[in-house]
Amino acid sequence: MKKTQKESGKLNDHNYEIGGGTASPAILLYLQKKWIGLWQTNPPGIFLLSFGTVIAAIMAIPVVYVIWRSVFAGRDRWLRLLDERIPQLLWSTLSLTIAVTILALIIGVSLAWLVIRTDLPGRKYWRWLLAMPLVIPPYVGAITYINVFGRSGVMRDLWRDNPWLVRVFGEYSFDIHSFLGVFLVLSLFTYQYVFLIVSASLKKSNLNYEEAAYSLGMNAKEVFWKVNLPLLRPAIGAGAILTSLYVLSDFGAVSILRYVTFTAAIYFQRAGFDTASASVLSLVLIIITLAFLWVESKSRKKNKYYQSSGTFKSAPVLGLGKWKWPSLIYVSVMFFFSFVLPMAVLLYWSKIGLSMGALDSRFWGFAFNSFKISAMAALVCMIFMFPIVYLKLRFPSVITRLIDKICYTGYALPGVIVALGFIFIFNNHIPFLYGTFYLVALAYVVRFLPQAMQAGESALQLVSPRVDEAAKSLGYPTWKVMLTVVLPNILPGVIAGGALVFVSSIKELPVTLMLRPPGFDTLAVRIYFEAHEALYYLAAPSALLIIAVSMLPLRYILNKY
Repeated sequence: MKKTQKESGKLNDHNYEIGGGTASPAILLYLQKKWIGLWQTNPPGIFLLSFGTVIAAIMAIPVVYVIWRSVFAGRDRWLRLLDERIPQLLWSTLSLTIAVTILALIIGVSLAWLVIRTDLPGRKYWRWLLAMPLVIPPYVGAITYINVFGRSGVMRDLWRDNPWLVRVFGEYSFDIHSFLGVFLVLSLFTYQYVFLIVSASLKKSNLNYEEAAYSLGMNAKEVFWKVNLPLLRPAIGAGAILTSLYVLSDFGAVSILRYVTFTAAIYFQRAGFDTASASVLSLVLIIITLAFLWVESKSRKKNKYYQSSGTFKSAPVLGLGKWKWPSLIYVSVMFFFSFVLPMAVLLYWSKIGLSMGALDSRFWGFAFNSFKISAMAALVCMIFMFPIVYLKLRFPSVITRLIDKICYTGYALPGVIVALGFIFIFNNHIPFLYGTFYLVALAYVVRFLPQAMQAGESALQLVSPRVDEAAKSLGYPTWKVMLTVVLPNILPGVIAGGALVFVSSIKELPVTLMLRPPGFDTLAVRIYFEAHEALYYLAAPSALLIIAVSMLPLRYILNKY
């Protein structure tokens, strides 16, 4: 009998089915050398592989094209940018990224510890509440903070109307349009990445290690620093890399707060039709992003911690004692500034907008445009995701792993770079698609396909390969097994991935700004322009609609973490 599977449920390294025939690693190597020959012997399997390769090429081409253009941008332009522009942008971008990441780690880890490991009042509700700011795009948060702390904001008026504040603290001097303002806003709307991942890790923490430490005479403080914190390092590293990559790629918040980083500089260079300089800056930003990913990868390899599940004991809830109410105040303050305050500002301006007729046909036209291209991107991602994930898990090889990694290219890099690559390609080589909303939807696919892949992969991992083999033993070809057996079993994961893509697309700003056809505005674009013109009563209803839609996949995210 042909052996196709190990007892663990994973595919055997020696033989496995592909396209109704039998394939081995040798055949996959043969595929690299003689593609046509393998097509003749196994058309269904090679069709899957060909389809996956085409998708990977689509994902990679924009970034590759940007790099190509930047390399040939000209020596003079490189020297001018290296002498005048790049050093300043390096300082502003890296200092902001490092500062936000450090503060997000402090906030995220402390909140996760209080919510999961202590007897904080209402702890089971706080885990949901503290994740709620995740639905507020940082550029929306920036708009609300301008309203509160800006030059004509509520706080300045309050300060001016209370002479004792002036006597005690002096004139109001906080400038939201500064490094400190951008730093605080981005920290408040990115700490959730750390909080969710560290919370999930703390829930799986094994009491046995703490008991062993206490038996050696350690006190609670030593146990935290020498046992708990090392076990949390992988989760902390994952939260840190997500936060830092987001800050590197953020365009909306820094642009609205008038703080120039690489993403803002790239956009303004492109707006000034200096695409060569934009491509040079993009290459530098790509190198920075890859450097962050490399550092995170190296640190993860050096710090590996394992917990044995056979003797697992849930960690106990620790009593806060006299620190209970100060801790509750700290948690409440963080929730207030990251969710309650922004929502209050948006509701206030939305009420004014409703009284002034903001929900007119123009508003619903923007909403329809947003829903149309986001739904299109979500549908394409669900279609593209399936063959890539199926190849990766059912037919693992160097090629399928490479396809999988290439498909993550657009997600790891800022949206302005993906958009710039699309401008170069479609403006020069495929002009009939340039300036259409189809191009915007395709750019969304490049940006957010990995979200659908992660959800689909999680679902497919729960379906044993034995199910595929049983169907094939009944004479089902590979395509029929995929569509009639596997797909129904993973459909909830596919839909969840599509929902994540839909929500991410409806919030996406730089890609839409750079690629949208004339007169085609979305909710995110209108928020950006109306905020710049201080028409907050028009921007607020659009922001609230985006937030309401973004709440849909929040349960999936919380269940995942």
